[in-house]
Amino acid sequence: MLHLIYILAFTVLAFLAVGNLIRNLMMLGIESQRSYGHQGQFNSRPSSSQFQRRSVTHPELLDEKGNVVNEPFLVMRSMTVEDARERLDELYNASPGYTDGAHDEAQG
Repeated sequence: MLHLIYILAFTVLAFLAVGNLIRNLMMLGIESQRSYGHQGQFNSRPSSSQFQRRSVTHPELLDEKGNVVNEPFLVMRSMTVEDARERLDELYNASPGYTDGAHDEAQG
C-alpha cells in the first residue's frame, strides 16, 4: 500500500514539474518578444507606437549611458593540448595540498 502512495505522489510531482517547465518556457518566449521602453516610461501607459516590434539589445552590451559597446569583452587565444597540460600541471603543483609523488610512493 505504501508503494502505491509513493508512486502516486511522484506521479503528481512529475506532472507539476512538467507543467511548470511548459509554463516557464511559454513565459520565456513571451518575455523574449517584449520590447522595453525608456526607464522614465514605467509608470506611464504605453502608446500604440511602443507596441511596434523593435530589436532590444542585451543590457550587458550597453555602457552607462545606454550606448552599444563595440569592443570585444573576451579575447581567447588558441593553445595546444601540451600547453594546456603544462598550465594545468603548474596549477596542480602550486596548489596548497600538493605533495611530491615520489614522497607519497615512499610512504605507501
